[in-house]
Amino acid sequence: MAGEIPQAQPPPADPGAEPARHPYLLLWRWRRNPLRRPSDRLGAWISLGIVLAVLVAAPAAMFGVGDSAYRHYRSTAEHEARSRDHRPAVLTHDAPRHPEPGSDEAKKTRYPVPVRFTGPDGASRTGTTEVEPGLPADSTVLVWVDDEGRITGPPLSAEQIRSRTMGWAILAFLGVVLTGLAAHAATGLVLHRRNLAQWDAAWANTAPRWSRFP
Repeated sequence: MAGEIPQAQPPPADPGAEPARHPYLLLWRWRRNPLRRPSDRLGAWISLGIVLAVLVAAPAAMFGVGDSAYRHYRSTAEHEARSRDHRPAVLTHDAPRHPEPGSDEAKKTRYPVPVRFTGPDGASRTGTTEVEPGLPADSTVLVWVDDEGRITGPPLSAEQIRSRTMGWAILAFLGVVLTGLAAHAATGLVLHRRNLAQWDAAWANTAPRWSRFP
């Protein structure tokens, strides 16, 4: 339609042109360049700030979260060691037999079976624990019992404490890195939209001077 200002479009790429290669291509936003916009320099400084912040915050978060997790799990393990003990329990039913007795799978398989044991208060109690396949009734096994007389698992081991601590430390490190990437993407999107708005405004002022119909 006559008189309508066309939308701003980026200049067409020359298919025969080779991409420019410069040893300092990553630093172009700081170099003097007639095509450099203020937003380019702002984006470069923001990117640098985010990188430096991640380099400082990620190890700090990893150490801080890891240390807190280690203290928590070590305290939990100490409490469990004080409040739990090994007690003998007697099977009240036969344990199921494995379909492949003697196989490697049978050696690793455990079946839940009801047992009878004496609680910390001296009263007879019943519960369920996992035992090897094929154990007959009245067999005796050892179970972990807490201070309330419930069958539970063993206290946390040093290996479990170490693995859980490392897991939380790695999650903290990755969380900081992902936050930095998200911040970089968000600021890049804001600056890109700002550049497009400025481009449209400049095009609206320039286009009528050379796009008039005779």
